[in-house]
Amino acid sequence: MKKLFGLLLFLSLAVAGIAQDGPVMSFESMEVDYGKIEQNADGNRKFVFTNTGTEPLVIKNARGSCGCTVPTWPKEPIMPGEKASIDVKYDTNRVGPFTKTITLTTNEAIGTKMLTIKGEVLKKEADQAVPASKPTILHNH
Repeated sequence: MKKLFGLLLFLSLAVAGIAQDGPVMSFESMEVDYGKIEQNADGNRKFVFTNTGTEPLVIKNARGSCGCTVPTWPKEPIMPGEKASIDVKYDTNRVGPFTKTITLTTNEAIGTKMLTIKGEVLKKEADQAVPASKPTILHNH
């Protein structure tokens, strides 16, 4: 029984080692929480990642789940051990809670990864209303 357990342990470790061959995109976090932000606040955020694999990583495409979420990504290959980021701009003009996704298409064995942004945009407080000046009345004499 010990021999069988040892063999299974060896095989599982060997498979885990093989899983790191090729490009591997390892994110610091796959979700960015904007928290509560004011309407029209800065909607730019970053997803930082490292290629922890053994071959260059190529991001073929990055697509937001709607037009309000616009990702930009490195077009050149990311070499093993290199850090890079996916930049995301969310349109903070839209008031209310949001959860959006960014789908990445890469040359990893998995092929696609999903990133998530979430938060709540609060309506911007109206500026102090300035009383309108009274119109000047001109009299014709």
